[in-house]
Amino acid sequence: MCVTCGCSDDAEGKITNLQTDEINHHHDHHTHTHTLPDGTVITHSHHHDEAPQIHAKMHGTTISLEQDILAKNNLLAAQNRGWFKGRNILALNLMSSPGAGKTTLLTRTINDLKQQLPISVIEGDQETTNDAQKIKETGCKVVQINTGTGCHLDASMIERGLQQLNPPLNSVVMIENVGNLVCPALFDLGEHLKVVILSVTEGEDKPLKYPHIFRASEMMILTKIDLLPYVQFDVKRCIEYAKQVNPHIQVFQVSAMTGEGLDSWYKCLTEKVGDLSIPV
Repeated sequence: MCVTCGCSDDAEGKITNLQTDEINHHHDHHTHTHTLPDGTVITHSHHHDEAPQIHAKMHGTTISLEQDILAKNNLLAAQNRGWFKGRNILALNLMSSPGAGKTTLLTRTINDLKQQLPISVIEGDQETTNDAQKIKETGCKVVQINTGTGCHLDASMIERGLQQLNPPLNSVVMIENVGNLVCPALFDLGEHLKVVILSVTEGEDKPLKYPHIFRASEMMILTKIDLLPYVQFDVKRCIEYAKQVNPHIQVFQVSAMTGEGLDSWYKCLTEKVGDLSIPV
């Protein structure tokens, strides 16, 4: 059980390389034997990250797990960040609720920019390779990470995903996180930028309801604006709420279906790439 966000991590993680169809399962279970004060011998197995919790129960001690989990994650995230820097790779962490249009925007971006930017993708979902297959059809390299009952990607998953993905030097890695407006913002992956995606089919008050993810993000992409005539969504108010939570957040209004607003998003992306001196 992940005490930071409450999701269960007892399910087996799975990484699928869409180029080779190779599937890697991640096992991190350990067996220990304890002798209790009354002489009782207990043998148990557990996931590595569950060890402090189980040991605390066995010995009647209380420890803070959240700090330990995030500290371990942040250390791996720092290693990922160094890995990206050493290869001159721009990494973006795309976060949203399910159905906000991350995959549609991502595939449109890859298709429109494939002649300018080498883009690879780490796709995160609890189950299936459906979205990864859509991305594979663009011709780019993609690795699927299935988290099972987990509700977010973490730095360890990204580290293992990068080993399978092997993105080229001087390129862009897009990380499509699991659909969730809470937990993905808590876990640093080593990315350069966090991007929160919000569709006009959702409520304009989402930045106030889920402030942490908007506060942690450098950009907000408002998607599906072609549907504005058919839905009740106050764009101005939504942006005001986002700015209230994060005055520095950069906002883009786009439609991946019609192409409206995408030029501004692409211009910003290529500028970020240029900041790393990646050839465009």
